Amino acid sequence: MKETHMIDQRVPPWLLDKDAILERQYSIVLADSHDLVRREVRRIIDAMGGVQVVGEARDGLQLLEVLKATVPDMVIVDISVPSLRDIEAIRKIKALYTDIKVVFLSMDEHKEYLNYALDNGADGFIFKINVDMELNPAINQIRSGEIYISPNASQG
Repeated sequence: MKETHMIDQRVPPWLLDKDAILERQYSIVLADSHDLVRREVRRIIDAMGGVQVVGEARDGLQLLEVLKATVPDMVIVDISVPSLRDIEAIRKIKALYTDIKVVFLSMDEHKEYLNYALDNGADGFIFKINVDMELNPAINQIRSGEIYISPNASQG
């Protein structure tokens, strides 16, 4: 009797191959109260290729509304986004959408913010001052299943 191997249809094929993860289109929602920050982050993402912004929000409540309409692979959110403060955002997003990766942007270079974010499920942490240099490698590292922490975080 010939043995056959079945592929588990519940697992998307791109999850089986790490290289395929980086090849498929990746969707991101941005949440920051500052239009200028969102525009800059979008500009960086648009230049990456294979990654697209599928939604934006000015505050935490609007972010939760956007997530009802579209479930992205990643949310990039200001750690102090209005209406849904810091870790409350991670907890709500991770509870509702367990597969979404959450990356925090922070103006404050305090190590306490980093530790608190990571202890509560953040997948990445970037200082806004470094977003132009770190966003691309951070997104790719997180897409590959790793956590990204700004190299300057240990100095904060």
